[in-house]
Order: sequence, then C-alpha cells, then structure tokens
Amino acid sequence: MSILPAGPLGGLMFAKDFIPARESSWDRTGRNGDAWRIEPGETKVLADLKGPGVISHIWFTINSPDNMYLRKLLLRMFWDGEEHPSVETPVGDFFGLGHARTYSYQCAPFNTSCHQRGQIGGGCAMNCWFQMPFRKSARIEIVNEQTEPVRSFYFYIDYQKHASLPDDIVYFHAQWRRENPCDGWTGEGSFWGSASHRQREQGPDGVNLSDEGNYLILEAEGRGHYVGVNFSIDHQARGWWGEGDDMIFVDRDGERTWPPDMHGTGSEDYLAQAWGMQKNAYLYNGMSWCELEDQFNDWGKVCVYRYHILDPIPFQKNIRVSIEHGHANDRSDDWCSVAYWYQTEPHRPFPPMLPAELRLPNW
Repeated sequence: MSILPAGPLGGLMFAKDFIPARESSWDRTGRNGDAWRIEPGETKVLADLKGPGVISHIWFTINSPDNMYLRKLLLRMFWDGEEHPSVETPVGDFFGLGHARTYSYQCAPFNTSCHQRGQIGGGCAMNCWFQMPFRKSARIEIVNEQTEPVRSFYFYIDYQKHASLPDDIVYFHAQWRRENPCDGWTGEGSFWGSASHRQREQGPDGVNLSDEGNYLILEAEGRGHYVGVNFSIDHQARGWWGEGDDMIFVDRDGERTWPPDMHGTGSEDYLAQAWGMQKNAYLYNGMSWCELEDQFNDWGKVCVYRYHILDPIPFQKNIRVSIEHGHANDRSDDWCSVAYWYQTEPHRPFPPMLPAELRLPNW
C-alpha cells in the first residue's frame, strides 16, 4: 500500500469539500474606503462566525496616530459562545511584533512586512496561518485602549465552512504575559529581587532546583498540546540575558515534584540556537528583531521565538511551561511573551490583562 505525501504541499492533491468564506473591512459602498474606524474605548467585533468552521488566515494592517497601538490594541477571540476569551494579547505581540515595533520577518505560522526596521508604530502587514477550528461560533474583536481613535483598521479573516468537524479537534489559544522586571539576583553577592527570593535555592552559587522563581510561559488545564512562544526581552542591565533553562511539567497531580518532565539547558538552546542568539528568523525558531546591530546579546531589546509545529508537546490533564530568566534566575530583565497552544474547552480563565499603561515598552 502506498503512502501519499501530506503537509501543506502534499495535501493539495486531495479534493477539498469545505466552502471558502471571508470577513473583511471592504467598503460596502463600492468605493475605496476599505477600513474601519475604532473609537477610543470601543470594542469592535471584526467577525462573528457561525460554525462548524476553521479560520485559516488572518491579515491586519492598522493606521493609528498613537505610535504605541501595537500594545494598546487588544486582540480577543472566543469560541462556541464561551464567556472567557481563548486568545487575549496585544495585537502586535500576537503576530510576533514585540516592544510595539514594526519590522519584517517570516516564520511558519506568521509573517510581517513593512518599510521600517524597528520603528515604534508605523504601518505593517501582519499575517497569521494558525488553524483555528470552531463548532458553533467564533467571535474576533479588537479593544481600543488608546485615547485616540484608530483611523484605519484593515483586515481579512479567511475561513472554511464545514459540514462537520472531527470529534477530537481542540481549540486554538494564545495568552500574553509580562514580568517587568523579573525577580532576579545579580550573581555578584547583591540581590535585585525581594528578600523572599533570597531564601529560595537560587543563590550566588548558581543553583536552581525549582521552577518557583522562573518566568511563567503557560499554565493550562485540560487536554491539548503546547505549540510555542515568542518572547520580547529588554535588558535592564548589561550582560547576556539568556542561559535560563526551560522546564515543562506535564499531567502532574498536586505538588510539582522535581525534576520536570522536560528540562532544557539554556534559553538559546530552547530557542534552537547556540552560543547566544544570531539574527536569523527561521520557520520554527529564531530572532525576528534586535535593537542593536552589534552586541545585541548584551544590551537593548530583542524579539525571539520557538514554535513547536513539528514537535508539539501534548498534555492530557495540565501543563506548566516556564523558563529561567538568566542562569538560575540571576537576571532582572523585562520579559513579555505570547504562548500558543490548543486544548479542549472550557479552558482555565486567564489572569486579568494588564492595563494599557503597564503594557508599554520601556524607553
């Protein structure tokens, strides 16, 4: 029996039985005003779809007088009439644009394109190809937390209408987090963090036998699989921000006994690079932007990512994903992240989103 090729290209030989559909900002008058205005404080529903279906592509580009719009506009997605959003993240960070900067890069689930390299604000095309299934309904909305209106919000939301979906589908999720600064110690005998942190097993000898003080990427309950993360990191002191081990606990009951089910060897190793980070943006891993041309591993702002597209990490009951901020949590840098995963609903409600002023990057 022959095995037919699969994947994005191999799958094109098979007939498709879904109906293609789209929601977009096209001008209903037939003119060329193909954008929506979003007032300050307004929640604008971009799409309210009926299922069963699968969102297959999202494209945004935005014109706003507030150059921090990438952090001040919130993207939320709700599946099947749920109360709590399954996606909640600043719009820029969702597409991998960290620190409210616009730049061009490409990876498997995302790409962006613009004329600038690291400009604060500015116009940018943003694309997402993560598949997002829903059985009954899908609602995608933008919350404008600026004091200025969004003058032009252009969008495509391409989706497939299906007669039914398989019983074992799980739902797409994305969550933004920030710790500014992380609670670290300098490694030189004086501490940046709190007194309680000094009592943990971390210390000047560089020992860490707990994930208690790590930067938390994801904590989820249900059945699903973790598919990756992007980080926006801003040095708060000179020196290499990395070397932190990733730690993943899967399907634990009660207390998390040591060691983790998956334990890594350093930040750049988890990001599938080595000897620091290099300015490479690959399909599943890399650095999409850095503020400095040189010495970017020692100073400035960086944006990095690792997507588990070919190597998803499944869980049957729960998962906790964290990473040290520096070796044994020795650094107190500013960390932001968006975690991406699929899981059954209902999901564990997210912590309250930080207000807009606390989401802004450091200057």
